Amino acid sequence: MPSTEALQRAVDELIDTRPGKELLLPVYDNPAYPINDFIYRSGGCSAAYMIVTDAGRVIVNTGMGFEAPHHRKVFDAICPGPTPYIFTTQAHVDHVGGVSRFRGPETTYVAQADNPACQTDDARIQQLRMSTAMIWFSHNVAIIRRLLSENPGMRISQDTPAPDVTFTDRLALAAGSLRIELISAPGGETTDSMIVWLPEHRTALVSNLLGPLFPHFPNFNTLRGDKYRKVEPYLASVRTLQALQPELLIVGRHEPISGAELIDACLTRLHDAVDYVHRETLAGMNAGRSVHELMTSITLPTELRVGQGYGKVAWAVRTIWESYVGWFTLRSTTEMYPDRRVDALAALTGALGPAGALKLARRAQTDGDPVLAIHLAEGVLVGSPGDPDAAAVMVGAHTALLATGGDESFWESGWLRHQLAMYEQMVGE
Repeated sequence: MPSTEALQRAVDELIDTRPGKELLLPVYDNPAYPINDFIYRSGGCSAAYMIVTDAGRVIVNTGMGFEAPHHRKVFDAICPGPTPYIFTTQAHVDHVGGVSRFRGPETTYVAQADNPACQTDDARIQQLRMSTAMIWFSHNVAIIRRLLSENPGMRISQDTPAPDVTFTDRLALAAGSLRIELISAPGGETTDSMIVWLPEHRTALVSNLLGPLFPHFPNFNTLRGDKYRKVEPYLASVRTLQALQPELLIVGRHEPISGAELIDACLTRLHDAVDYVHRETLAGMNAGRSVHELMTSITLPTELRVGQGYGKVAWAVRTIWESYVGWFTLRSTTEMYPDRRVDALAALTGALGPAGALKLARRAQTDGDPVLAIHLAEGVLVGSPGDPDAAAVMVGAHTALLATGGDESFWESGWLRHQLAMYEQMVGE
């Protein structure tokens, strides 16, 4: 067995060499990629998997509706069916959207009991998500066009499937001679998250249970909009997975993680990193420190370093804070009323004059404070929409944020680049 130090070095190497936010750009396997001699992957927004058994195939996640025909085609080339089971490891659209493409009269679709409620939650904010999706997922438009060109007559549809069977904690099944256990893990991205466990093969298919990038800090909130996720169920889910002692961990993107000791060390690192941030946030709250102070001051110690290409420690601090005590931070009466900070700043910059305000904004940029520069330029833009000088400050500030760490995170870089393009266009006009 490797020493503790050797395992820690192995985790560090995995963090440093395994791709980060670039994995959020879909890559489609063609043909299906063999994980081993009976499990195959079809990559996409989140990968779909096929487990070949002596009773046919088991499908684990089905992709978005527009991806499912591709997944079906590459899987059919290896094992065209029958399909006794479909499992979705969570209810997000990139897992359930293609269920109807694989569902046959012989198929039982199995999901955790919260699956219908999670799909309902997504439907409630569907218009919001559709209106903001292009900020982060504009690449999907080109993908849809390509898939349509490769599959003449293909129709694009997003499924909202109802499970045939649901379970609460655990469910044991068999597909031919293959034993399968489904294990609830409600601390993932959704409360219906689950682990597909193949006990005889010590293999766990978890998809995005621990986040779409592994091993990266989880997202307890999403910038696109979603309910807050809670720390303690996440930690419990990590422990549930660890207790299985998997020798192969199959995640939602990229290669699986192999080796029981390395998997356990990665899970321990993730667990302890999240636990550390949770405890430090609570300690800071009880010591009377502000949420914004804690967002700046709480960082992971070297021995707990994980990637931050998806979730970020600072965002987790704020989510934990608000999950415990809500949005009122007791700093200002204005917090109880609709936000007028931009209006107040516009009034101040108006009194100072746009030229004076932009002089301060440029000084903030020079001093290495792009966020302050954005505040000041926003004040000018409220009074003078489209002002090219204010837009130029915005371009410089967003470029600086990208260059000083903002480009490492999928969500942060997506937003910064979206804003940068908007202000560059404004300068050009």
